[in-house]
Amino acid sequence: MILLRSKLSMLWFLFVVTVQMTEVLGKSKLIEYEACESRDNTVSLRSNKASTAPGPEPGDLAAAFAVRTLDGEFSYQPGAVRGSLVIHAFTNKSGFLECMWSSESSLTSLVQDLPNSTQVLFLSLDDSAVSDALWMREQVQRVAMHSKKEVLSRLHFCPMPVFTLGNWIPNVFYYWGVASRLSQAVFTSEGWKMPVVIKRLDARYDWLTTRWDQTSYEMIDAGDGCDPSPSVTGAVVWVSEGNCSFFTKVQNMAKSNASGVLVYALPGNPIQDMNCVGDECNSMLSIPASMVHQEPSVAQALQSGEPVYVTFQSTPSPSFFFSIDQQGVLAEMGGFLYPSFSFINWQAQWFDFYADLQTKLQHPAKVVSVFDKVQMQGEKGAVATVDLPSGLWDFDMLELDAALSCPGRRDSSCAHWDHTVQLFVCCDPLGPYCNTELGRWITAFRRGIGRWLTDVSPLLPLLDSSKCTLTMKTVPWAMPWIVSLNLRFSVRNQTDGVTGNGEDKLRPFRLMSLYNGGTFDKNYNKRFEPIKFLVPVSTKKVELYAVITAHGSDENSCGEFCVTSHHFLFNAVFNNTLIFDSAGSPLGCTLRVKEGAVPNEHGTWLYGRGGWCDGLQVNPWRTDITKQLNMSMSESNTVVYFGLFKGQDPNPSKEPGYIIMSSFLVFYK
Repeated sequence: MILLRSKLSMLWFLFVVTVQMTEVLGKSKLIEYEACESRDNTVSLRSNKASTAPGPEPGDLAAAFAVRTLDGEFSYQPGAVRGSLVIHAFTNKSGFLECMWSSESSLTSLVQDLPNSTQVLFLSLDDSAVSDALWMREQVQRVAMHSKKEVLSRLHFCPMPVFTLGNWIPNVFYYWGVASRLSQAVFTSEGWKMPVVIKRLDARYDWLTTRWDQTSYEMIDAGDGCDPSPSVTGAVVWVSEGNCSFFTKVQNMAKSNASGVLVYALPGNPIQDMNCVGDECNSMLSIPASMVHQEPSVAQALQSGEPVYVTFQSTPSPSFFFSIDQQGVLAEMGGFLYPSFSFINWQAQWFDFYADLQTKLQHPAKVVSVFDKVQMQGEKGAVATVDLPSGLWDFDMLELDAALSCPGRRDSSCAHWDHTVQLFVCCDPLGPYCNTELGRWITAFRRGIGRWLTDVSPLLPLLDSSKCTLTMKTVPWAMPWIVSLNLRFSVRNQTDGVTGNGEDKLRPFRLMSLYNGGTFDKNYNKRFEPIKFLVPVSTKKVELYAVITAHGSDENSCGEFCVTSHHFLFNAVFNNTLIFDSAGSPLGCTLRVKEGAVPNEHGTWLYGRGGWCDGLQVNPWRTDITKQLNMSMSESNTVVYFGLFKGQDPNPSKEPGYIIMSSFLVFYK
């Protein structure tokens, strides 16, 4: 009787949903796939003409489309929709997506932090698209009701499976999905005719996931895993969630010499993101772990003493995300390092940054093209000699419009690792400032987007010739990047730089080189001697200009991930200090996406660093020191630099880091 009632309840539920969806779709049948056909006839999976192209690529303009939604219809027309669009395809076969959609912090991030300029279209890859769409909408509505209801107008849920849409969208999800994977655990036992395959979500230690070997492991039930167990050596242990932290379970099993841990969710609970919390993160994990749902056949076999074995596999899948920026250009979404909608928000923030950059590039300027999609690699890098415009004194602003892209159109073609990129200029081969650094950037980690506009106006005196050679390069062993660079000469707004007396705007006319960096060890500050100088005649203003980044990792994670301070002391009284106080912070560089830091890279891009972020320009540090100086030609001044770690000279015991620095005094008149 109970079973019969369950079946009748399910049939009634399906009937109600069918009636509801009939009203929504305006069709007599729920599964009428024609309802989601494309509104553009140029790119269609159901076209009579066989398409020779596998699908659109990143960088292509998105074609128009329309799809049915739970609330009516969502249509996209190039140029008609202001802001960006993120398109997400859900599948219940993914433990990663299940966690992302079940986590309160993830959903709250979507509701509270999605930029106002961004819309999201939610789809499903599966036959369960109707129930998927209803469930996703319910999850979002539940969270939004307590915080930010406005966002609901920008979230759209389509109840039709991706493979039925009949437009170009399935091409993108399937064609771009070559790197997408479904993580699975495969169980076998002698008494079973078929293996049991279930989804899994791998645990992470902060950002790093410890990977499973391609090995068949014996499994042992270890209860809740909250205490060490001497009988699990070499096995993968099966433990329940609860009673202690995930980290404690894995740490205990590592101490018991287990080969790995499978934590199963209690009945009715979703798969969760297994990570260290707080002080737990000070202890490393040494074995892999994953979370799965409780599989009854596995639990029963272990309880009855039958041998159970597990292997781990990753199955190719269509992609889960792609996007369209404000210019209507298709874009990849990069890597999601853990299950959170924050990664959608960061990509959308970057689109806002890029749209604002495009507006800035429309401002009047004299543009000198240096590199136009030139490959940069090896000792030489990218080199060009350019003619500069006459009358440079008429300009008081110099900006570097720089872009880095990859050899191919996909992120998969991009260089691994992050490297410093420097731009050097030489206008007078015999002068003291030949091959002086004009700009600095950090490459993104396997992402193909990146464009920045950097104000380097104080360095205008370096361009003291009609012809200059510019060299952009990174470490010679790095994979190739495609670089583009324009010099933009312009005049600032007339309200900028005007003194209180209404004098003409000040312009830099002379530079004086100060200090460079070096190895950040116990001898670091011993290299720097005080420099004496006089202020040139007719000087109205003096500025300290420095570009400083910290790299490497000693036992204190210095200098990349440690907090260092950099001091320029003038006349033994005035201490000008730059502190990299966000270095090592877990999300320090995510806060700089709005400034142009490339989001959703691979590796540790989220962490704050010593004066830089992956995929971002290094902004010059500029400080007006006029009032700190003796401005008379008859009185000299002194300056000395020193760098500190925790307020003291650095003193690492091994593998010291290093500081890259260029610094100047800039004299204005």
